[in-house]
Amino acid sequence: MLYAMYQTAADMMMPLRAWSAAAGNINPVTWRSTGAFYEMLSRAGLSHRRPSFGIPEVKVGQQMVPVCEEEVLATPFGTLLRFAKEGVPPQPKVLVVAPLSGHFATLLRDTVRVLLPEHDVHITDWANARDVGIWHGPFGFDEYIEHLITFLEAMGPGAHVVAVCQPCVQALAAAAIMAEDDNPAQPASLTLMAGPVDTRVNPTKVNELATGRSIAWFEQNLIARVPLRYPGAARRVYPGFVQLTAFMSMNPERHVKAQVDLYKAMANGEHEQAATIKAFYDEYFAVLDLTAEFYLETVQRVFQEHLLARGLLEWNGRRVDPKAIRRTALFTVEGERDDICAIGQTVAAHDLCSSLRPYRKKHYMQAGVGHYGVFSGRRWAGQIYPLVRNTILANE
Repeated sequence: MLYAMYQTAADMMMPLRAWSAAAGNINPVTWRSTGAFYEMLSRAGLSHRRPSFGIPEVKVGQQMVPVCEEEVLATPFGTLLRFAKEGVPPQPKVLVVAPLSGHFATLLRDTVRVLLPEHDVHITDWANARDVGIWHGPFGFDEYIEHLITFLEAMGPGAHVVAVCQPCVQALAAAAIMAEDDNPAQPASLTLMAGPVDTRVNPTKVNELATGRSIAWFEQNLIARVPLRYPGAARRVYPGFVQLTAFMSMNPERHVKAQVDLYKAMANGEHEQAATIKAFYDEYFAVLDLTAEFYLETVQRVFQEHLLARGLLEWNGRRVDPKAIRRTALFTVEGERDDICAIGQTVAAHDLCSSLRPYRKKHYMQAGVGHYGVFSGRRWAGQIYPLVRNTILANE
């Protein structure tokens, strides 16, 4: 019923939004506030389609080079997407591991844009579960790790991994499994950014929400079936609109203020400020559904039972041992004001990778940034990225 109720409400709003979008094109300056009101109405909804990365070209050296998105490998649940640059000499290969937590991989657009001039960038472009037919089977925690291993093998030896937020656990597990197997494609370096390696450390509101209920409660109250109108009809999912609601409930005042600021900017003709706010919320309100099994297993294994941190995580019935990592350099990054993955949760990976020599492990805490500031914005580009680049270059 959860998904059906949401879809009914969205369908009922569609004519009003369409009419408001047309009415919002009022041009006279004296009507600007009215046009802003109508545009706000037209924006009052979610998108379930992946936005564009919007990176048509990038500056390499002193030259602008076209960027072409290439599908290197695709499965029903995700694509290894490469940002190819024609005529550029070989550069370090980097796999950006995007979170699967209710938003599309385009949430890391700024991460990709900053990495791209000096690296051969690939990204995990995860599919919206409501668009994946049930005949393709399940996609859980183990399948996520399997995809990372498969993607790294497709990229070949010598690739580097940059994992952002939630998949830091899966990226570390994949590196450990590949190290134990002496897989030639095991990553040369592993950068973990603001990820929940050990959520027992400095628990945040997110961690408390995850541990405050049993896994049975999550399954009974947050899991729904995809409506019949979509390709993934009848698949059990954790809907993206539920995840978005949970995120926004953590800081409701901030989001309300942002919408008020957007209305004022449009009404006052402050186009640049309005465009900045619109760009953020166009991305933020583009949501994808997670398979039920991936969501529930992540909540249970990472946030409730802390299996990797306790040395008890298994992949396909096999114990995951980070101590097997000996050749992959480790770099962890945390944000001082991160209210999603608090300080201490990501650096915990250093203790798990106890076989790594000290000179192959580094940690950095960025002052003055919250969660998103770790991988996007001015401080990511100016202070964090140079350290990520140095880690990659030092292990080429």
